[in-house]
Amino acid sequence: MKPLHLILAASCLLVSCGEKETTTPATTASASAPSSELQAVFAASPKGEAKLIHIARTTAKPGDEVTLSGRVIGTESPFVGGRAAFTLGDPTILKACNENPDDKCETPWDSCCNTKEEKLVALATVQVVGADGRVLKQEIEGVNGLKKLGTVTVTGKVAEGSSPDSLVVNATAIQVQ
Repeated sequence: MKPLHLILAASCLLVSCGEKETTTPATTASASAPSSELQAVFAASPKGEAKLIHIARTTAKPGDEVTLSGRVIGTESPFVGGRAAFTLGDPTILKACNENPDDKCETPWDSCCNTKEEKLVALATVQVVGADGRVLKQEIEGVNGLKKLGTVTVTGKVAEGSSPDSLVVNATAIQVQ
């Protein structure tokens, strides 16, 4: 009996260390029409010249208006489920894995080819908040063509609580390119 248990345990470990799950997230696109608040953010035009995220992280303070350009990238699930929020990555630092020759990564937007340190300096969280200051309870993926690995320019206010370690932007304009 013991050898059978060991074989089963070893099989489980081998399976868990293998390829990533290929399940499709339940929320891959916006199922309902965007709210007027969300539509207004996509209708507005970004202001000024976009900064690189890794530079903005070191200089931006809560309340500052910033314009950033980047890609929806950086985690396996760059869109926050049920919320109008996503991670934006600095394309000068983060690379989609499928841009590497011979890479077979099934989730190239997760930046698994980058180091943890690269991700720490190159990511920002972009969120759309309502009049109450809370993140809208609405999917943003798929709105106006916003998708994983998509290139976007965002203007917004740096959220309270942001720091050089965690840049959060309350978007007032999102332009999908």
